[in-house]
Amino acid sequence: MSLWTPESWKNHTALQMPEYPDAAKLRQVEESLSKQPPLVFAGEVRALTDQLASVAEGKAFLLQGGDCAESFAEFSAVNIRDTFKVLMQMAVVLTFGASCPVVKVGRLAGQFAKPRSNPTETRDGIELPTYRGDIVNSNEFTEAARIPDPERMMAVYHQAASTLNLLRAFAQGGLASLEQIHAWNLDFVNATPEARHFQKMAARIDETLAFMKACGMTAENSAAIRETSFYTSHEALLLPYEQALTRKDSLTNDWYDCSAHMLWIGDRTRQPDGAHVEFVRGVHNPVGIKAGPTLPPDDLIRLLDIVNPENIPGRATIIVRMGADKVEAGLPALIKAVEREGRKVVWSCDPMHGNTITAGDYKTRDVSSVLREVRQFFSVHRAEGTYAGGVHFEMTGQNVTECIGGAHKVTEETLKERYRTHCDPRMNASQSLEMAFLIADTLKECRKDLRGE
Repeated sequence: MSLWTPESWKNHTALQMPEYPDAAKLRQVEESLSKQPPLVFAGEVRALTDQLASVAEGKAFLLQGGDCAESFAEFSAVNIRDTFKVLMQMAVVLTFGASCPVVKVGRLAGQFAKPRSNPTETRDGIELPTYRGDIVNSNEFTEAARIPDPERMMAVYHQAASTLNLLRAFAQGGLASLEQIHAWNLDFVNATPEARHFQKMAARIDETLAFMKACGMTAENSAAIRETSFYTSHEALLLPYEQALTRKDSLTNDWYDCSAHMLWIGDRTRQPDGAHVEFVRGVHNPVGIKAGPTLPPDDLIRLLDIVNPENIPGRATIIVRMGADKVEAGLPALIKAVEREGRKVVWSCDPMHGNTITAGDYKTRDVSSVLREVRQFFSVHRAEGTYAGGVHFEMTGQNVTECIGGAHKVTEETLKERYRTHCDPRMNASQSLEMAFLIADTLKECRKDLRGE
C-alpha cells in the first residue's frame, strides 16, 4: 500500500462529505483544531483494544450505545448523566445475568455527523441541502442554516471535551459504584416491568456486596466495585475533523485519532479504495466496520486486510446491520469467510439501522423488529459455532417516544408526544432495559455452548 499520512485520505474519493463554500475558513478551523489538546489519550485507546481482544476471544461482551446524533440543543449534564445511567443498568444486567465482563462504549462526545441518503430535501416545494448533523449545518429548514459551516467543528470539540470530562467523573467519581445501583433507575421508568425486574436483581447484588464487605472487600479498597472503564466512539465521517485531532503518540510513535477511543466506518463509506477506509487504516484506534446486506464476503475480507493487516485481536469489530428479515440469509456467508481466513474480530449486532420504518410523518423503529434481529444474530452465531460478542444501539436516557412497541408500549399515535431526535429514532430507557434482559438470557446460553456445557 502507499505511504499513510493523516491527510493521505485526500487522494481518495470521499463520499458523504459536505462542500464548504469558504475554503480559507475551513483551513483556519483545521489549523486551530490541530493545536487543541487531545480529547482522549493513546494509553486509554490501547486499554480499550485490550478489552476488545477479550471480546474477540469470547471472554467478554461489548455494549455500545448512545445518541443517534448528538446536538447542540440537547446538550446538558442531565441528559449525559441519564444516558450514562441507562448504559450502566444495561451493563450490570448483562454482567450479572450472563456472568460476563462487559466493555462499555458510548456513542457520545463526538457523534455529530450523519450520512444521508440524499444530498437535498424538499419541503413545500422548497429544495435545500440535507441536514448532516450539527458538526456540519443546522437542522433548521432555511437556506442560511443549511450552509456547511466549519466553525461548527470547533463548537463540537468544546462540547465533546465537556462531555468527556463529565463521563470520566461519573465513571470514576462514585456514580458508577455498584453501591449506587439503586440510583441508576430513572423516575419515568420506575413503574415498568423492566424496572421491577432490575430492582430485584439489584437487591441480590446488595446481598452479594454485603457478603463481600463482611469479607473485607468494600468500595473503599476495591476499584472494581467503585468505578468502571467507560469509552467513547463515533462514526469517522467528517474527515477534516478527524484529521485535525490525529496525533502521534510520544511513547510509541504510532498515530491515534484522539477525537474518540473507538471509530467506525459506515455502510455508505466502507469502499476499500475510499477516503474513509484510507484514513482509519493508519490510526491505531479500534475500528468498527458496518456490514449491511450489500456487503460481499470478499469485500469484507479485503477491508480487514486493509484495516487490520496484522490480524491484531481487538482492532476490528464487524458491526452487522442487516435488518430483521435479512440476517439469516446474509450473515452466515460473512462469518464463514472470516472463519476461513482465520481473522480475529469482534462480531457486534446493530439491530437499529436495518429496521427503520415510517409511521405518518415520523421515522421510527418497531422494538419487536429490533428484538427479532438480535435473536437472529445470536442464533446464526450459535449455528456457526462462533461468538456473538456485542450489540450496538441508538438509545437515550431521555423519556422519548421515538421507537414504537416495548413492554411500556409506545404507539404510532403517541410518537408525537416526545419525539426529539435530530435524525434517527432512539430507544428510551425502558426499551433499552428490556433489550438488556433479553440479551443477558441469550448470551448466557451462548456462553454455555462455547464452554461445551
